[in-house]
Amino acid sequence: MASICLILSAAALLLNGLTLLGRVPGRDSGVADVLIGGLQLLLCTAVAISADGSLPALFAITGTFLFGLTYLYVGVDALAGLGSAGLGWFCGLVAVAAVVFAGVHVADDPVLAVLWVGWAVLWSLFFVLLALGWSSITTYTGWALVLASPLTALVPALLALTGHWPTGPAGAGIAALGEVVVFGGAAALTRRSPRNAATSPTAAPAPAATTSPTAAPAPAATTAS
Repeated sequence: MASICLILSAAALLLNGLTLLGRVPGRDSGVADVLIGGLQLLLCTAVAISADGSLPALFAITGTFLFGLTYLYVGVDALAGLGSAGLGWFCGLVAVAAVVFAGVHVADDPVLAVLWVGWAVLWSLFFVLLALGWSSITTYTGWALVLASPLTALVPALLALTGHWPTGPAGAGIAALGEVVVFGGAAALTRRSPRNAATSPTAAPAPAATTSPTAAPAPAATTAS
């Protein structure tokens, strides 16, 4: 279930990145955000109810709750035109939480820890873009989301679903290389892009986190799908 949520997040990242780049209308990505965020929140709520007060289980879905709420918030903002300052500050809070989740998983799942660092950077970009109003990074953020969709969401989810989740320092190194491609590639593509990206950000900043194949089975937000 968690891996499926991560695949859905990959779709949201792609659509929202393309929206920032002016390739997909904001209402289109907004509908997808509402559907994906709403579904993630429903799944997390079901897991929270069945957890019966288990702190590990509740901690595991905390990240997905934040991500699902962010997707839903982004979608409603795009469809209703609410303004993005509040969303930006919320993204700043989630970026801080993502750094904490990365630290928690350094020892038990270094690959997931690296992914959390990348997601923290994505949320930080949205904080700067939406809360601080640095519209000059709109195109860069759009390309970062497009590249992050397969490299930090789709591929990890497929690895988990097929039982090939990488472990150890080698796996973490590969994950780190993928994030270099995401953020370095976004910089290169931004330099080559025409200045016609969307100026009204409607993208969801990060994929919903997932459950590590070695962890207890739960659609957890703080463990890898």
